Amino acid sequence: MTGSAGPGADLAGAVAVLANPTAGHGRRIGVLPTVRDLLATTGLPVRLLTAASADEALAACRRAAAAGAAALVTVGGDGTVQLALQALAGTGIPLGPIPAGTGNDFAAGTGLPADPIAATRVIAQALRDHRSRPVDLARVRTPTGAHRWFGAVLAAGFDAIVNERANRLRWPSGPRRYDLAILIELARLRPHRYHIGLDGDRYDVDAVLVAVGNCASYGGGMRICPAADPTDGLLDVVVVGPIGRGTLIRMKPRVYRGSHVHHPMVRTYRAREVVIDTVAAPGRRTGIIGYADGERLGPLPLTVTAVPGALRLLR
Repeated sequence: MTGSAGPGADLAGAVAVLANPTAGHGRRIGVLPTVRDLLATTGLPVRLLTAASADEALAACRRAAAAGAAALVTVGGDGTVQLALQALAGTGIPLGPIPAGTGNDFAAGTGLPADPIAATRVIAQALRDHRSRPVDLARVRTPTGAHRWFGAVLAAGFDAIVNERANRLRWPSGPRRYDLAILIELARLRPHRYHIGLDGDRYDVDAVLVAVGNCASYGGGMRICPAADPTDGLLDVVVVGPIGRGTLIRMKPRVYRGSHVHHPMVRTYRAREVVIDTVAAPGRRTGIIGYADGERLGPLPLTVTAVPGALRLLR
């Protein structure tokens, strides 16, 4: 049994489905009818959440959680998953992330198949078996005191700067915008002085890239924090020191394998709480904006805390 879930729809005991029609540049939203059919085999009512914007999608997820939905299933990428995390963290309502976006790093990092139909079958079987598993999430506190959850990786260096540049560009469209942002920021590449707190210990380092991982990868499979485990109650921190643009370009292929951590200019740490801040050189402003799972968080400093078992996962 399927249906749409507007504001007044009965979501109690139902499988709520949040689908992002633009995920993966719209190429994979065609899987939605099959996803709904497979979820319906669980015997639970399936309700498609309706939303015209990210804010409406977040509100719909929160309504589903407050109504006592049996589960929330996302059909999209990491951005769609992150909306669901804001509503589900700490509630005990399980999440089924179906990887149908450009970046599906949280689904991959928590062991789901890369194929969306195969992942749906795993999620449907978990629903039939009344089975869910605890996984950790990371909680970010901004200087204003606001909190936000993420599941995969927080970026606070060159990668975040590129994201911020790409979001400001009005041309070109699609992936080429990101490619242009990389070229612009490579030309401007310089290290920043970071203050990094790890469980109360402070480190002052010069670096071009800092990443904090609950899972191993970001950006659609770049294993920036290759040893990160979303069930160990800890965050992995990777710091790439003051390298030049040539070294950074040569390092990129190694990131997909996770072997960049063996480079002599890369340091790795592990902690339950991580504080990241930057210090501007005289007469300069760093202006680094943190991004988590590809979504904009806000300017540093940011405090990131591992929260063990914050989410139940259908797997």
